Amino acid sequence: MTPSPDRSPAGNSVGDGARTAALPPPDPSDAREVAAVERLLTRGRLTVEGRLVQASNATLYCAVEHQGVRAACVYKPVAGERPLWDFPDGTLAEREVAAYAVSQALGWNVVPPTVHRDGPYGVGMVQLWVEPDPDIDLVTLSRSQDAAIRRMAVFDAVVNNADRKIGHLLPPGGGHVYGCDHGVCFSAEYKLRTVLWQWRGEALTDEAVDGLRRLVAALDGDLGARLSELLTGEEVTATRHRVELMLKHRVHPFPSEDWPAVPWPPL
Repeated sequence: MTPSPDRSPAGNSVGDGARTAALPPPDPSDAREVAAVERLLTRGRLTVEGRLVQASNATLYCAVEHQGVRAACVYKPVAGERPLWDFPDGTLAEREVAAYAVSQALGWNVVPPTVHRDGPYGVGMVQLWVEPDPDIDLVTLSRSQDAAIRRMAVFDAVVNNADRKIGHLLPPGGGHVYGCDHGVCFSAEYKLRTVLWQWRGEALTDEAVDGLRRLVAALDGDLGARLSELLTGEEVTATRHRVELMLKHRVHPFPSEDWPAVPWPPL
């Protein structure tokens, strides 16, 4: 299966020969390496190389360069966000950054490094480009019992992801899986909509419980402060409630009876 249109530059305004090479994601256990990539994304000069024309919001494929280091990234300016009936205007970029903050606090590294900054078309989110392995079939992966996909399902429950499509899974190879497009997360209302329901009602793994415990502690500290800068107070409180509820019942959540369970189209 080919990569999702939301992440593939196919059909944009530049040819493959002009594309900046993807920089491998940083080792999550190396704080200095993570900080270096975040610094690159935050301070680097952004050069637009094309537009991902099939994305629902303005999504630009860019090169980012700082102190001799150059990498590919995605830039989504707030000015290009399409208004939604159920999320406040101009907030999707901050929600993407909040999802990265939760990913870091969990310690699972399921969201590529993501920052909030100014760019050629105004303030927006900038995220390190992750090149998916084209030999991995995303449909098969999304339906599997793979441990990395199970982590993603738990992560989505925490951030209340309303749009986990198959094409939003980014497996670079080596068994790891990243997720992208987290602009419609963190609603105070339960809106989990995903293709990853294979564990609904099943007991959480010990790994998941440990991760959720780390989140509770982080929400009392740096993570809580960071989310308060990016989300409303009600949304931060709802996030804590979801984590505590999952720890209390120790099971993967069920779909809502009042909200579609799967995004459309699911790809």
